[in-house]
Amino acid sequence: MSNAAESPFQTLHEFVKEAKGRLSPGNWDYLVGATETETTMMRNRAAIDSLAFRPRVLRDVSNIDCSGRFLGRKITLPVMLAPVGGLENFDPEGGAPAARAAAEYGVPIMVSSVSMPGLEPMAQAGKGPKVFQLYVRGDWAWIEEITRRAIDAGYDAFCLTVDTAIYSRRERDIAKRFIKPWRVRATGQHFQAALNWNDVKRWKDRFPNTPLALKGIATADDAVLAVEHGVEVVYVSNHGGRQLDHGRGSIAVLPEVVKAVEGKAKVWVDGGFVRGTDVVKAIILGAELVGMGRMYCYALAAAGEAGVARMFQILESEVHEVLGLLGVTRFGELDGSYLHPVAPVVQPHVHSAFPLTNLSDPGYR
Repeated sequence: MSNAAESPFQTLHEFVKEAKGRLSPGNWDYLVGATETETTMMRNRAAIDSLAFRPRVLRDVSNIDCSGRFLGRKITLPVMLAPVGGLENFDPEGGAPAARAAAEYGVPIMVSSVSMPGLEPMAQAGKGPKVFQLYVRGDWAWIEEITRRAIDAGYDAFCLTVDTAIYSRRERDIAKRFIKPWRVRATGQHFQAALNWNDVKRWKDRFPNTPLALKGIATADDAVLAVEHGVEVVYVSNHGGRQLDHGRGSIAVLPEVVKAVEGKAKVWVDGGFVRGTDVVKAIILGAELVGMGRMYCYALAAAGEAGVARMFQILESEVHEVLGLLGVTRFGELDGSYLHPVAPVVQPHVHSAFPLTNLSDPGYR
């Protein structure tokens, strides 16, 4: 790791500013935007900001452990790089620099099937914990082939995204006539639209020894069905607000899903999580892992592999600070008594967690 004091990035919001300066308007809007009114995206932040901490004091916090778990494996932080399509628009190498940074830091990455450089090269780039995420674009034989390739490449788990049966209207892109290259390449959307619980059962019957995650669970009802179908990971997500408009914030969904699975599956979550405080709140509510998408894309666009590595350093510093000031030395000491519902103090938007960005500039929204 590089010397933190020598890095040009000393706060997370500095990655946002640098990425804004480096990205084309189309790629910037793709990164920060969501669907239609962007209400779901704003609710992601509003829901996180609606939780305040109840700290305890006069406890020995001289030795703090920020580590988490990934499918029974110890990792440096309970954080995962969430799957993002089109990472080649943020770095010429696509997702490879992010995979290397994640492996070096000791946290997982979930690799998107619609991001370069592809399944096998991404596995070779990052030797750490990893999951392959699939958008279904073919029949069962196609799914089975992709799954076998992922297993052979060394992925620790497999993920089906389940909230994209219909591709949403992302009006920032539409209004500016920005056509994403990976959408041009995409074929077979009807296979994703036809995906159903019978396919999940078939997958688990065929690959019983490979953990399966379903990404896009947004209700306790579907969480129960996932467990009944033998799914190992229920991944709470609203696609960062990019799919269904007027949905609930992910962290607001988290408690009902955790309760519904009754410990029979792991629960992961993403949706608006960008800071150490966000991560701690999600873990308190029962998540095993917190996925970050936009945040690492800012870092990747700002400074490539070094940017993502530096992002992890800052994030761990934030988590360390929160745990210590809450009066605990590890995540396992936290429970619901450390949270209290409140009214948000900031109007939510995609960058409301970064008040030192120039929020008067509409370009940051």
